[in-house]
Amino acid sequence: MSISLVKGQKIDLTKGRSGLTKVVIGLGWDPVEARGFFGMKKKQANIDCDASVLMLNEQSKLTNEHHVICFYNKQSPCQSVIHSGDNLTGEGDGDDEQIMIDLSKVPANVDKILAVVNIYDCVNRKQDFGMIKSAYIRVMDGSSNEMVRFNLTESYAGKTALICGELYRHNGEWKFAAIGEGTHATHVNQIAAAHQ
Repeated sequence: MSISLVKGQKIDLTKGRSGLTKVVIGLGWDPVEARGFFGMKKKQANIDCDASVLMLNEQSKLTNEHHVICFYNKQSPCQSVIHSGDNLTGEGDGDDEQIMIDLSKVPANVDKILAVVNIYDCVNRKQDFGMIKSAYIRVMDGSSNEMVRFNLTESYAGKTALICGELYRHNGEWKFAAIGEGTHATHVNQIAAAHQ
């Protein structure tokens, strides 16, 4: 049974689930349909959102320069985090991008796995998250059963990146926090730089 969270809520993922070692973070979004004359649908420019995760220590600092897992670095050196690949349009149902995490392989110095989404080439394309609808982050177990979902329902107009949520380790258990903060970062590297 999936639990729906609102911004700021936290939930235990592994407490009471001793066998849970593999989870999948799914992120999804859709472009807003533009309306032309007389309410006719107008073709929407492709908006290429990129999902990424940052592997951070307890102080929210990057533990390794290769711990930014994204479209250009699809797996962590320890192979505990693997990115599914880049979806260029966000069209279709279901998750647009997924990140697989083997909790049993996450290095001991990594206490947080921060999930973010940014819009590729947003400055040149003049795009922001006001042009996106139905954005969400969800966490599934290794059998693809949805455990938790956080729908990002706020207005993020003018923002070019979203800090969606994070998995974090506390007292030996893994938990999930729904964050839902928009930023003006234009690339995942800018988000990573803020955590160095």
